Amino acid sequence: MMFRFTAIVCLVASANAFAPGPSFKTRTSLRMSSEEYDFDVAIVGCGVGGHGAALHSRAQNLKTAVFSGEDVGGTCVNRGCVPSKALLAASGRVRDMKDASHLESMGIQVEGEVKFDRQGIADHAKNLANRVKGNLEASLVGLGVDVIEGRGILTGNPHEIKDGLSGKVYTAKDIILAPGSIPFVPPGVEVDEKTVYTSDGALELQFVPEWVAIIGSGYIGLEFSDVYTALGSEVTFIEAMDNLMPTFDREIAKQAERLLIRDRPIDYRTGVFAAEVTPGIPGEKPVTIKMIDAKTKEHVETLEVDAAMVATGRVPNTKDMGLEDMGIETNRGFVAVDEKMRVLTKQEDGEVVPNLYCIGDANGKMMLAHAASAQGISAIENIVGRPHEVDHNAIPAACFTHPEISMVGPTEEQCVEMAEKEGWKLGKSQGSFRANSKALAEGEGAGMAKVLFNEDTGKVVAVHIIGIHAADLIQECANAVAAGTTVKELSMMVHTHPTLSEVIDEAFKGAVGMSSH
Repeated sequence: MMFRFTAIVCLVASANAFAPGPSFKTRTSLRMSSEEYDFDVAIVGCGVGGHGAALHSRAQNLKTAVFSGEDVGGTCVNRGCVPSKALLAASGRVRDMKDASHLESMGIQVEGEVKFDRQGIADHAKNLANRVKGNLEASLVGLGVDVIEGRGILTGNPHEIKDGLSGKVYTAKDIILAPGSIPFVPPGVEVDEKTVYTSDGALELQFVPEWVAIIGSGYIGLEFSDVYTALGSEVTFIEAMDNLMPTFDREIAKQAERLLIRDRPIDYRTGVFAAEVTPGIPGEKPVTIKMIDAKTKEHVETLEVDAAMVATGRVPNTKDMGLEDMGIETNRGFVAVDEKMRVLTKQEDGEVVPNLYCIGDANGKMMLAHAASAQGISAIENIVGRPHEVDHNAIPAACFTHPEISMVGPTEEQCVEMAEKEGWKLGKSQGSFRANSKALAEGEGAGMAKVLFNEDTGKVVAVHIIGIHAADLIQECANAVAAGTTVKELSMMVHTHPTLSEVIDEAFKGAVGMSSH
């Protein structure tokens, strides 16, 4: 994973891709208002969304400030996407090296016990986060962005923002809120970030518990179950919904249960709440989890485990930002915005707050780092007078388990409802990893790709993949959704042989009655 370099290059490139020609930059310089305001654009928050907005703002020659809140990189870089991938990469190597039958099928033998250094794996994650954080900050400074250490707080007056550290008030023609989110801890759960912890504490990998309960079976819970089982832990999922992975496409979720849960030291409880969770002491006192039925609220079971991870989602980090002083009503902390990322006074029938935008997790449209970056770029486009709206249906997502899961667009269940409501016929085609030469060469033939399309127009509506490198394969599909490419057009595009991309090619060809070799 070449995050040290590519994370910066990709964001810089994406920002520069929107950069206007010289004639527009001349017009942009005319709207510079340094005499009236301290900045053209002030951005509250310096995660991937705020960083993307800042890069694109500077590409438009706008005087830009970022209020970092002493957290350059935000959740993704410091406590999320980046360090978790480091843990998954290291633990994945351990899993692969321990899989003797897999290695023997390729003529490889590992003598002796496969060992790992827990602290070394934890340091790998921490060091990667620090490198990426440093590169993000360097890119901002290098492009002339003013990085203000404090948290930005709205004062209640238009165009004003206060530095939470120094108390100094700055002015900006336009303000973008990008405060991100924090882990949600349900009532009754006591977190000490040692034996009962959120993803923030889990990333520190203070110890590898023999038995860990993971509360929630979404992206975060699944990824950490992958890490823990690879390092030798037993895992119990506690899920409030009736099914594991409730937000996933059902067909994919069933395959994921077979590939990621059934053959591993994992069991689960569904339809229950972890109503009371009490921390323990490592090696001395267990963590106690009292579970109640999600419907009847009656006590059903009490577990005693070595550790409990709370993976029940995230909530906006919008508290004490001065939103109320601006007359802005939030819904569970989420800030309402229109399609141009302009802040609304409230969710229903709200009015646009002039010169104020909100991007990323705080607006709740799609809680993904790359979605936040896209929204930040879009907000800048609208600020400089080029109307733009993000197509959230074309934004891909991925779960970096082994094997990976990825998707773009609605689930098949949602597509069925859409087709019935809108009056079009849903088509479905699949490709398989078990017939793919590259996957078989890797000994990774498990998995599938599913393409859902509008039979009337031929346009791709959604794609769901589970299999080796699914996270990389989804991008081609997301581009197809974004461009409105038809399955007929896609079926005639040539894919390199032998590559995993031919799994997608098989599905595209199958959609129009063709066969893939």
